[in-house]
Amino acid sequence: MIKPIELVVFDCDGVLVDSERIAARVQVALGAELGWPLTEAEVVERFIGRSHAAIGEQVAERLGPETAAVWSKRFEELHAEAVDAGLTPVDGLPEALAAITLPTCVASSGSHEKMRHTLGRTGLYDHFAGRIFSATEVARGKPAPDLFLHAARQLGVDPAACAVVEDSRPGVEAARAAGMRAFGYAGGLTPAGRLAGAGATVFHDMRDLPALLATG
Repeated sequence: MIKPIELVVFDCDGVLVDSERIAARVQVALGAELGWPLTEAEVVERFIGRSHAAIGEQVAERLGPETAAVWSKRFEELHAEAVDAGLTPVDGLPEALAAITLPTCVASSGSHEKMRHTLGRTGLYDHFAGRIFSATEVARGKPAPDLFLHAARQLGVDPAACAVVEDSRPGVEAARAAGMRAFGYAGGLTPAGRLAGAGATVFHDMRDLPALLATG
């Protein structure tokens, strides 16, 4: 028997705030600058949905640890500048949150500092304050299930009663590995097929999410 949903777990970047396009643009620029030419599609494939540490490991393997350290620092600087220049909530997200009556939380590959910045910049931080979890709190980032299991444990909810809203394949894989339902938002950079192939129920408009959650 399928358990009713008791908790909705939101990823942050690309689900709550429209930051993945910013991140991808910055990563492409850094690759060109530091010696690893990447297309946006390659950035989505390699980086989107993964933790800062996991991305750093890839860069270090390709370009060495010193360049990886420069890449990481430059990314944080350029990303913060771009966020301040015009980050917005994901289209339809405020309407969706207003219609969702279930308990909610955030579980993101990003750091708490980054989420304070992006969620604060878009006026969403107070909505989730006290229920925000970062991959920095667990041993393994997405696609491992650790972060989602940590969030469920902290809030006292059975993983089988959790629904995860993700926009990346590693995120969907993490949700499914945690034994949670996964809803894949395909209005961003990751193609719908990659989300569906990992086991997500795919949707394209955030305004459709409340009805999807209501039907389980």
